[in-house]
Amino acid sequence: MSKYDNAAALMKERFGKDNLIAVATTDGARLHNRIVDAYYEDGAFYITTHALSNKMKQIEAHPEVAVCAVDWFSGHGAGRNRGWVLDPANAEIRLKLREAFSEWYDHANNEQDKNCCILEIRLTDGMLIKDHNAIRYQIDFTDKSALLSENWGEFK
Repeated sequence: MSKYDNAAALMKERFGKDNLIAVATTDGARLHNRIVDAYYEDGAFYITTHALSNKMKQIEAHPEVAVCAVDWFSGHGAGRNRGWVLDPANAEIRLKLREAFSEWYDHANNEQDKNCCILEIRLTDGMLIKDHNAIRYQIDFTDKSALLSENWGEFK
């Protein structure tokens, strides 16, 4: 397996379920940060939210975001509104989100509201840490490559 494949497998294992992550956005003047429930798949985090929320307004104007997860990951990506959760184009990811967020999904989301949407954060780069910094992956999600550092050594 390549370094990227190892990092991708670890990302899927850790974040391919309901996770709390911090999402930082900007309104152009100030930074804003909030904790959201997110589900990870193939280089992107997915979040159900409301299209008229401040985070979505900020992402519409400034798509670049930063993310951070308690489980040893931080990175950057581009956010975009995938649209209404019931849009047929969102059917596959919606089912995965309903399953991942099954404990609370129906209590927090009104799918009949056309502003109930899916935020996709397509990652561009990130740092994934394993074994309390013994292993660090510097990941380029765009090129699907990764560098590895073991025991605080150089990235190779």
